[in-house]
Amino acid sequence: MKTSTEINSIAKIVGEEEAVRLVAEAGFDAYDFSMTSMARFDWKNRCVIPTDHPLRSKDYLAFVKKIRRIAEENGISCNQSHAPFPVSHPQIREMLPRALECTAEAGGEHCVIHPDNNKPAAENAEMFFELLPIAHACGVKIATENMFNWNKEEGRALPAACSDGPDFLEHLRAVDDPFLVACVDVGHAEMAGLGTSAVRMLRELGPRVEALHLHDNDLRHDSHQLPFTMQIDFDPIVDALVEIGYRGCLTLEAVKYCAGTSPEELPARVREMSAAARRLDAMFTEKEKKRHDLHRI
Repeated sequence: MKTSTEINSIAKIVGEEEAVRLVAEAGFDAYDFSMTSMARFDWKNRCVIPTDHPLRSKDYLAFVKKIRRIAEENGISCNQSHAPFPVSHPQIREMLPRALECTAEAGGEHCVIHPDNNKPAAENAEMFFELLPIAHACGVKIATENMFNWNKEEGRALPAACSDGPDFLEHLRAVDDPFLVACVDVGHAEMAGLGTSAVRMLRELGPRVEALHLHDNDLRHDSHQLPFTMQIDFDPIVDALVEIGYRGCLTLEAVKYCAGTSPEELPARVREMSAAARRLDAMFTEKEKKRHDLHRI
């Protein structure tokens, strides 16, 4: 199975071009084209921060083509992307068609687009219906994601759009289009207070799961750390992936693992990320083989 990682955390230190090179050199098969820099959001003041990032310029497609060329020269490809968020903000919402277009230009098959945390399935469906003609034209599937809200006073997660299997299914069924699929964020699903788990969510969504965000946490906070470094048990999660016949990439979203790392230390960190992804791949391959052998008996 192909391994991949988001590149935003790496690009913050060395830029997207070098991030793609480092991901390739570390042994990943693909990269998740993070496009949050297209519309940076100030969470404190709830506004979009002005940026001169190439993804926001009129030459955004030329920038994407350059990244794709560098990736291909280094033997990797784009498997998926991540659109800017939160989609509740009008300026972010305006960027979503561009995110789909950029995904197609990069060669990605899926663009992860968050639902609006605080809207029910029927209202979120309106946004997806607006985007689906663009997704079809680009040949890029929209993968929406299980979200959460946060209670600062109590320090715990609260339900939000797609935060459990039944609500996630309701969102997908409200649209009922093969170009809207599920990206299961394993870390989000393992946060206490949401009444679910990654294993339960994967089994409930089944073949609708076409993308993943893999990272670790303390089973309470959205830590976004490297798998196998905190408290999530990935063994039953990989079992569930095999059980549902998952065929997508194993994509890391350990966005905080490289935080504060110097450019000199960064290559070693990215290699550690690749090792974790390969460990997950080895687990998947072993479990899939055992399942296949068992069915032959």
